[in-house]
Amino acid sequence: MSHTDLQKTEFTVIGIVESGFKEKFGVPRQPRLTHIRSKIRMLPPFNTPDAFEGLEQFSHIWLSFVFHQTQNTHWRPKVRPPRLGGNRKMGVFATRSTVRPNPLGLSAVRLIAIETLDSGVTLVVEGADLMDNTPIIDIKPYLPFSDQIPDATGGFAENAPEAKLKVVFSSTAQDYLLSLGKQEITDTIIEVLSLDPRPAYHSDPERQYGIHLFDFNVQWRCAENVAIVEKISPVNHEI
Repeated sequence: MSHTDLQKTEFTVIGIVESGFKEKFGVPRQPRLTHIRSKIRMLPPFNTPDAFEGLEQFSHIWLSFVFHQTQNTHWRPKVRPPRLGGNRKMGVFATRSTVRPNPLGLSAVRLIAIETLDSGVTLVVEGADLMDNTPIIDIKPYLPFSDQIPDATGGFAENAPEAKLKVVFSSTAQDYLLSLGKQEITDTIIEVLSLDPRPAYHSDPERQYGIHLFDFNVQWRCAENVAIVEKISPVNHEI
């Protein structure tokens, strides 16, 4: 087979991510930075339980996926990694930029459960850095003896980012969360905002931000390393 024959390759989507991250803003920049759970709904004919026999023996899995929000964006040889404050450029292959020659991503996540229903198989995972409706093109088990490299170096991203922001809620936001009675919503907001999802060049304390998490619009601002959640409202039903 010639190099020309290999230049075009097609993949089949085998599953779709169901995630609380409804838009790019707010998605963790790397996997396993949060404990937020997502689901992967397998598509036929890949949703047969036979295809997952034995996977329950593994604590973590690799997800190969498509950056579907940027797959039509033209790639550039150099990009500005968020870890460098958006001020320095690096070669695209030295980063995990979503804008790449091929819009493919790879994430290691914790496997929580394999749900088998009449409609097929759904995987429950923890720590995914994936938007809702992300296409999955492959799943493999994580093998500690070969995938873990203790003496690996991480270049300009040697250490995991620490939580940058303290998260507080206005009385209005607190009252709304109490009315929901869902602690996981509060925990998710705290985990996401503590990682400071703002672009590195944003520092205006009066600037308002909005993140679409689950079915809610979370409105917040940042002042002196504190994320202040001012209002939480249902999407399409803001009051």
